[in-house]
Amino acid sequence: MTAISSLSSATFAGNRAVGQIALAVDAAHGISRRQRVHEAGSLRVRFPNADRPDTLEAVIVNTAGGMTGGDRFGIDVAINAGAGLTVTTAAAEKIYRSLGPETEIVVKLDIARGARLAWLPQETILFDQVRLQRSIDVALAPGAQLLLAEAMIFGRAAMGEAVQSGELTDRWRVRVDGALVFAETVRLEGALAKQLARRAVAAGGVAVASILKVPGDEADVAAIRALAEGFGGEVAASAWNGQTVARLVAQDSATLRRDLMAVLTALNPLALPRLWLN
Repeated sequence: MTAISSLSSATFAGNRAVGQIALAVDAAHGISRRQRVHEAGSLRVRFPNADRPDTLEAVIVNTAGGMTGGDRFGIDVAINAGAGLTVTTAAAEKIYRSLGPETEIVVKLDIARGARLAWLPQETILFDQVRLQRSIDVALAPGAQLLLAEAMIFGRAAMGEAVQSGELTDRWRVRVDGALVFAETVRLEGALAKQLARRAVAAGGVAVASILKVPGDEADVAAIRALAEGFGGEVAASAWNGQTVARLVAQDSATLRRDLMAVLTALNPLALPRLWLN
């Protein structure tokens, strides 16, 4: 039995997807360019033509077609002084069910003095019995700028799908000049549908998003609140200690996307990635 169990474990591990991207961006004469690109496994990064030479656009592609239990993905981005980068994904990422190990995503973002990063992936779609563990660690030098947005959809309602149960751990840590300025861990486990139905969690919404802007201030909050009459879901924003945080909740993914695009447009002087407009 031990030999069979070991063989099964080895077979499972051999069929798991592993992907890694290590990307560095530099700036010269006002133009942001790739300095170094490393790709491994099922992750790829492409660089479509950009309208602004001072900001490079990177599109992450997962050739595995989704993620599931036991998959391991890592993304490491370094933006050198004076460079600008916008990162998005080719499509919404799908995290499928797992009856065993977790799907693991590790993101590390390093932004040098005077550099700018807009981290704007398209939505992450979670399936029933999902098990996801994600961590996002950001290091900013003084004078660096960050706009980070992540959206999660609990089941594709248009396909008649719902997330009844599962496990989600989403950990964010942001440091400026080595000092921790933002720390948050979201953990949902067990009966996810019942938890999302609680008024203090999502009031029945199945589409949520968080946005963090550093540096941020009350002017950002005012810009978001000025859009309030046009929101289809619930949107709230606040600013403190030089950062702005916005939270979005909606009853469906289409409503969340419209609200999210409106908020990002208000916060970001650059146009949204073209893939967001398809």
